[in-house]
Amino acid sequence: MSCSRIAVSFSLLFSLLLSLSSAASNNTSSHHAFIQCLENKSGSSISAVLYTRSNSSYSSVLQNYIRNLRFNESYTPKPQIIITAKQVSHIQSAISCAKAHGMQMKIRSGGHDYEGISYWSDDPNFFVLDMFNFRSVNVSVDDESAWTEVGATLGEVFYGIAVKSRTHGFPAGVCPTVGVGGHFSGGGYGNMMRKYGLSVDNIVDAKIIDVNGRLLDRRAMGEDLFWAITGGGGSSYGVVLSYKIKIVPVPENVTVFRVVRTYDENFVDLIHRYQQVAADEFPRELFLRLTLDVVNGTNRATFLAMFLGNSRDLVALVNSSFPEMGLLLSDCLEMSWADSVLFWTNFPAGTPVTELLSRVPQVLTHLKRKSDYLKKPIPKQALELLFKKMVELQTPALTFNPYGGRMAEIPATEKPFPHRAGNIAKLQYATNWNEDGAEAANRYLNLTRELYEFMTPYVSMAPREAFLNYRDLDIGINHNGRNSYLEGLVYGSSYFKENFNRLVKVKTRVDRNNFFRNEQSIPVFPWKK
Repeated sequence: MSCSRIAVSFSLLFSLLLSLSSAASNNTSSHHAFIQCLENKSGSSISAVLYTRSNSSYSSVLQNYIRNLRFNESYTPKPQIIITAKQVSHIQSAISCAKAHGMQMKIRSGGHDYEGISYWSDDPNFFVLDMFNFRSVNVSVDDESAWTEVGATLGEVFYGIAVKSRTHGFPAGVCPTVGVGGHFSGGGYGNMMRKYGLSVDNIVDAKIIDVNGRLLDRRAMGEDLFWAITGGGGSSYGVVLSYKIKIVPVPENVTVFRVVRTYDENFVDLIHRYQQVAADEFPRELFLRLTLDVVNGTNRATFLAMFLGNSRDLVALVNSSFPEMGLLLSDCLEMSWADSVLFWTNFPAGTPVTELLSRVPQVLTHLKRKSDYLKKPIPKQALELLFKKMVELQTPALTFNPYGGRMAEIPATEKPFPHRAGNIAKLQYATNWNEDGAEAANRYLNLTRELYEFMTPYVSMAPREAFLNYRDLDIGINHNGRNSYLEGLVYGSSYFKENFNRLVKVKTRVDRNNFFRNEQSIPVFPWKK
């Protein structure tokens, strides 16, 4: 290489290093200015809930609500600052100062965020507004309602109901450590959805802080925004503080069972018949989940049920419509609705209901989730191919969550969640692993994607539908959370179908500059609408 080329190369390298140094210096200056702005607006009270990377508690605060270890690696982008807000003024200050100093806000409640987008970003100037301190639950049995803040867990909501009434519950997820904020704003389903619909179908009010720092309830925000935050994600529009829910009647005792069958037990006929009866023939009081996996090289099916009635009635109706399973009275257990949540979460028999208050998951692992919607039963011949494929892949599990009942009666436009009539089940692809590192992650991600691709001929298409609460960054394109309308249309159509454009219209009206954004947030129209 000539001396002149060496000089040019050195000059370019020096310029690049100078540019990077200048950018880092500017970022540091911006972060200090952001913190100063927070302190000026909120006073000393915010100092106690503000964590920078130099704070000794920073790592533990960040990791406390990470529920997917795939996003707790050394190479995972980390926030510059974490604010564990304790009062409304902290949130209002965070919004105002972030706008003034070009910081991206990520909003986290319970941490059961399958793609971790509430606590990482490719934008180096991002911070986390952690809402776990907003966790009060106030239940009123008299008017069958409850106000719950977004940092509460589902377990805390269920416990709050259980201590007031044995004959009330709420249709939401069965994992007690899931945070209310993400679960409710994305739809929220559980084993009473065939009877009462989704969580969002039972929300009657909410409180949100908008991009201008105003605290709004349903009346003040208007019906369009209220509609958007009950199924269209909350973090695209503002910081949701709380939801008012309708609690629903349940029997004093419900019935549950967990039955396992393997490939040598009439497997193909069993799974084929399940698809025919789970949504359309069973009464809405019965929710029967099916999980397919592989154990020691053999296909296995696990049937997990919750029935709003007694065990004798359950055995009679299952054996009438679904004799292939051969359900026995000895398979069934009767218990309170709150105890059934513990049963579904695999707690040992006799676990006290107070365990619902624990915010620590039973298992922490690396994971990937994907979703599909099943419109027609998978034919028997295709089931045989599916079982062979699962044996080949070994790791991913496939879960069928049946629809029908109340889910088929609610119009697709009633809430942003559009997956109503015409669905047999929502499918979940689930892979867990315990190995750290990108190499292991890529291997297991590819296994999950391979099973998902195999299922393409048997699930919804145009669009291939997906469930927002099973967030999947494989769908569509994202550029540092600064989504364009056309990019958003890809994942938006999968999650929301024909409701997407209405969500964009709401977003454009309430947050025209796209302050509230993430890798799959609702974009704004590039033109006036």
